[in-house]
Amino acid sequence: MLAPEPYRPDRDRGRRYSSVAITFHWTIAVLVIANLAIGLLHDALRGVQLMPIHKSIGITVLALSIARLMWRLAHPAPALPGDVPGWQRAVAHITHWALYALMILMPATGWWMVSAGAKKYPLDWFGLFPVPFLPVTAGGDISHAAHELLGWAMLALVALHVAAALKHHFVDRDTVLVRMLPGSGRR
Repeated sequence: MLAPEPYRPDRDRGRRYSSVAITFHWTIAVLVIANLAIGLLHDALRGVQLMPIHKSIGITVLALSIARLMWRLAHPAPALPGDVPGWQRAVAHITHWALYALMILMPATGWWMVSAGAKKYPLDWFGLFPVPFLPVTAGGDISHAAHELLGWAMLALVALHVAAALKHHFVDRDTVLVRMLPGSGRR
């Protein structure tokens, strides 16, 4: 199998994400995957205190996702290659906006769940400074259920997103994945 055509800045200018968007993407991706793993495995790892780290990562994802969304609204994504079918464009569009929503709703429901709980454990950011509880006293069960459901939805969308990127790279051999990779002729 031939390798995908390499990125060429002279030909592909304007079809790549900016270095700011790439940094947001990969930083948030690593944090989301780590937090999904912690969230799914924390019961199996009894005795290991992962929840403070999980909460800190969640607050970080929330802050970075809001910043990323503001960046994205001010800096539109580069156009997909012209040979990407319309249905794939629509699925990509829906998936990206669903991921943005989940990157904000997941940590927000976690923060709500912790804030509505007994508050017997402090909420802080990696032990460096306290994070205030939200002004809620009810809805802990609802927010817990929502957080869990959104977690499974996030896992499914991340898997779909990764599978689509790999399909574009290895099967379609287009530049869809390359335009989000760090160091490939960044602007």
